[in-house]
Amino acid sequence: MKQLSKPILLLAIVAALGSPAVAKQAKPAVAVAPQYDTTHVYVAPDDVDKFVAGFLGTFGGKSTKQVVATVTPTPSSTTSQLLQTPVGTVSLFGFKTPIPYLFGAERNGYLVSDIDVAVKRARAAGASVIVSTFPDPIGRDVVVQWPGGVNMQLYWHTTKPDYAAFETIPENRVYVPADRADAFVRSFVMFSHGKIVSETAKAAGAEVGKPGTTIKRVRIESSFGKMVVLVTDGHLPYPYGHETTGYEVADLDATLAKAKAAGVTVLTEPTKFDDRTAAMVKFPGGYVAEIHAVTASHAAAK
Repeated sequence: MKQLSKPILLLAIVAALGSPAVAKQAKPAVAVAPQYDTTHVYVAPDDVDKFVAGFLGTFGGKSTKQVVATVTPTPSSTTSQLLQTPVGTVSLFGFKTPIPYLFGAERNGYLVSDIDVAVKRARAAGASVIVSTFPDPIGRDVVVQWPGGVNMQLYWHTTKPDYAAFETIPENRVYVPADRADAFVRSFVMFSHGKIVSETAKAAGAEVGKPGTTIKRVRIESSFGKMVVLVTDGHLPYPYGHETTGYEVADLDATLAKAKAAGVTVLTEPTKFDDRTAAMVKFPGGYVAEIHAVTASHAAAK
């Protein structure tokens, strides 16, 4: 085979780096930072204050001023506020009117730097737009669905927000069936510019309430934050699958004691598996969450 001279080889490399394919890969991510990922929680209006007390009593932090607004593209009215804690943020809604179709099924909201670019890239990565882009009181929103039926809201603010970084980054806990798991992971990693940090087909089934079995688990990290993809057959005991977020804390027992004192129900007692000890809880209003603490050896390896 004829070898290229060094000058020609260098020119070839420069040309390749400037090719459309490489340039496409070099496009910056639309994610902003993990502290702008909010879990969406819908509770009855009468449960709003009780939820706030339970959530902040468990994790600390503060609430923004509650407002009443229309946050959907069709007429509706809800109370709205952010609960900002060191381990995760909640967008809390207490609808005073019936909730318009498709809202309430989205698990979270991701802040993006450009909503139109984000929509284009989500579609290119395999997502469907199920609620077209619409204005809200402080920006623009869209709801997309990923392979496996995972709904997420993407949002953009007219005035860029400035939130403190989390002490620990929460996990977006996604349950998907085996026949769509690879498609979901491929699509979300492509969209988020993320990376798979671990993947195993033999994760402890205790993680989803099925001790003595194993499941496939994929962990992803990106500028949006952390995600754990749990691949199951759908045969899940309550409350597994109802939670959308896992909160990492330094002391699980102390956190659960605070939760109980704040009116939160502990649904499953702390269980040890793999790299963590975890419990499931239910806050006033019905919101279910996972809370975990990593083992000392794993924490030291971070």
